[in-house]
Amino acid sequence: MTGFTALMPLWALLGAVAAYLAPAPFVAMDGLIVPLLGLVMLGMGMTLTARDFTAVLRRPEVVGLGIGLQYLVMPLAGWAIGLALGLPPALLAGLVLVGASPGGTASNVVCYLARGDVALSITLTTGSTLIAILATPFLTWLYVGERVPVPVEGMLWSIARIVLVPVAVGVMINSLLGAYLGPLKRVFPAVSVAAIVLIIAIIVGLNQANVATLVWAAALAVVLHNALGLAAGYWVPRSLGWDERTARTLAIEVGMQNSGLAVALAVKHFSAAAALPGALFSVWHNLSGSLLAGHWARRPPPESGSRNCETREDPDQT
Repeated sequence: MTGFTALMPLWALLGAVAAYLAPAPFVAMDGLIVPLLGLVMLGMGMTLTARDFTAVLRRPEVVGLGIGLQYLVMPLAGWAIGLALGLPPALLAGLVLVGASPGGTASNVVCYLARGDVALSITLTTGSTLIAILATPFLTWLYVGERVPVPVEGMLWSIARIVLVPVAVGVMINSLLGAYLGPLKRVFPAVSVAAIVLIIAIIVGLNQANVATLVWAAALAVVLHNALGLAAGYWVPRSLGWDERTARTLAIEVGMQNSGLAVALAVKHFSAAAALPGALFSVWHNLSGSLLAGHWARRPPPESGSRNCETREDPDQT
C-alpha cells in the first residue's frame, strides 16, 4: 500500500469538507458517480484471474459462511439500526443498501495488513460481487420496499453495468495482457482511492443543505453497522472452532462493504440523501479497518486450531 492509498480516510475527510464549503463544483459532477465506480470495478477486475473465480468452488464451507454472513447480517443490521434510530425513509433505504452491497475492494489490502488469508479475502470479495447482481436489489426490496419504492429490475441492470461488465473487462485484460501491465496495476489502487474520494465529495456536495440535520444520525448508524459486521464476521467463525486467521478475514470481509456501489445505486434509483450513508461508510470503514489491521498486525495469529478451513495462499493470487 502506497502512502497515498494508506491515507484514504484523510483524503476522504478533506474531500468531504471541501464539498461542504464549496458544493457547486462537486454538484456539477454528479453524472460522474457511476463512471467513477465503473473505473474502480475495472481496476478490481485487473487484479483477478479465472483461478480466483474457481477458488469459490474449492472452499465451499468457509466461502459459504462468509458470503452468508455478508448478506444475512449486514442488510438485517442496517434495517434494525435504522429503525432503532428512527432514521427517515431515505437514510434507512441508504443504510440497508450499504448492507446489501458486496464486500469492498479495500478489504483485500486491509486483510493483508491484518495478517489474514488474502487468497480467501479475494475469493469472498469476488463471490459476493457476483451474487450482488441478484442479492442487492432483492434484499433492498425485502427490507425497505414497503417504505420506499424499490426498482428491483432497474437496480439489477445497473449492477450488471456498474459491476459485472467492468469486472469482466478487467479480468479479460488481465488474462490477455497482465504480464505487460505491471506499472498500470501499481497505479490503479491510487486511481481507485481518488475516484472513491471524489464520489464521497460529490455526495456531500449534493447533500450540503441537509448535512447539518442528517449527518450525525447517519454517522452513528454507520459506526454501529460497521461494528456489528466486524463483530459477527469474527465471532461466528470463532464460535464454530475455526482458526484466528480465517476469523480475521471474515470479519474484514463482512464489515467492509462496497459502499461506492451503494452510493451509485442510491443516487440513480433513490435520492442524494439515500446516498449519504454510503458516503459516510466509505470514510468510516476504511478508518476502522485500518485501525483493526494495525491492532492485528502486532499480534500474529496462532497456529491453526482444530477446524482450519483455509488453504495455503497461491502467490499468484496475492
